[in-house]
Amino acid sequence: MVVHSSRRSVTTSPIVPAREHCISYRSLSRGHHHRFQLRPRYYATQVDVDAFLLTHRGTWDRLDQLVKKRRSLTGAEIDELVELYQRVSTHLSMLRSVSSDPLLIGRLSSLVARARAAVTGAHAPLTSTFVRFWTMSFPVVAYRAWRWWLATAVAFFAVVVLIAFWVAGSAEVQSVIGTPTEINELVNHDVESYYSEHPATAFALQVWVNNSWVAAKCIAMSVVLGLPIPLVLFQNAANVGVIAGLMFAAGRGGLLLGLLIPHGLLELTAVFLAAATGMRLGWSVIAPGDRPRGQVLAEQGRGVVSVAVGLVGVLLVSGLIEAMVTPSPLPTFVRIAIGLIAEAAFVSYIFYFGRRAAKAGETGDIEDAPDVVPTS
Repeated sequence: MVVHSSRRSVTTSPIVPAREHCISYRSLSRGHHHRFQLRPRYYATQVDVDAFLLTHRGTWDRLDQLVKKRRSLTGAEIDELVELYQRVSTHLSMLRSVSSDPLLIGRLSSLVARARAAVTGAHAPLTSTFVRFWTMSFPVVAYRAWRWWLATAVAFFAVVVLIAFWVAGSAEVQSVIGTPTEINELVNHDVESYYSEHPATAFALQVWVNNSWVAAKCIAMSVVLGLPIPLVLFQNAANVGVIAGLMFAAGRGGLLLGLLIPHGLLELTAVFLAAATGMRLGWSVIAPGDRPRGQVLAEQGRGVVSVAVGLVGVLLVSGLIEAMVTPSPLPTFVRIAIGLIAEAAFVSYIFYFGRRAAKAGETGDIEDAPDVVPTS
């Protein structure tokens, strides 16, 4: 029978039983083990979603209250928590079969997940969280942003090449940049000595802090839709292009490549990734797709935080290479090979673990995350 209503209603498949679920937990007040079984429920073929929401909202709010105070529950409240968890789990199953509202289902899914953790006392160990971050959370966010990442790199190097050719082919431009004496000092002394005039450990720390700051600025600029990020990238590309133009014009382009490639590939890749995720987050505010803007922004924002944390480690590696390998007496081809290996290893890591996590449906978001950006 079909019931017509002014409120939303959804026609579903014939009556079907839900799965049985079992849950066990240790009573916090008495120290005993309890086991509960969710008996099969039968769904009606017609559910009025608005009426369902009004009917059960109080139950959901009460479960949320118990979850928030889970560390100080009484024995009776623990029993109530388990009962409400079972009940709301059934509500979620019903809604998933009859409603296409992603915000409602997302909020209820989060509530059920948090309630499950409270009931079972399941907290992932630190080692598990660490492994999940490096094999799933960080690489999948980087992998999902690969188009932004690649476009950023192409635009950056296009600017570098254009400016380098412009500077190298124009004596007039070079005269504007500096006097012949200043340019001679730069190409014959300053560029090479930059990597060896400080102790390796102090230089590595300085480089790491500086590069992390550049990456952090790119990510932070996502709060203004990422609009300043292209300008920051252009300024850095212009600087690299000017130096390259002067070095190649003086016949010392090979020296420059031997100094930049060992650490520069990995370092620039990290900066490109930071810029790409920052701009992608800004774009998600403008064009969130078919999901609520707040939900997309919350998910993407937490993903950007994963990238920021991951890049700290990546930039540490590039900083060590810049301090230990770049100024070393190793042959140029060996230093370049080390840089190429580091870059290939990082890109392979991102694409292997990132693609695998993406195929599994991971987004890089934290477990049991809230569904929308918190508001006051």
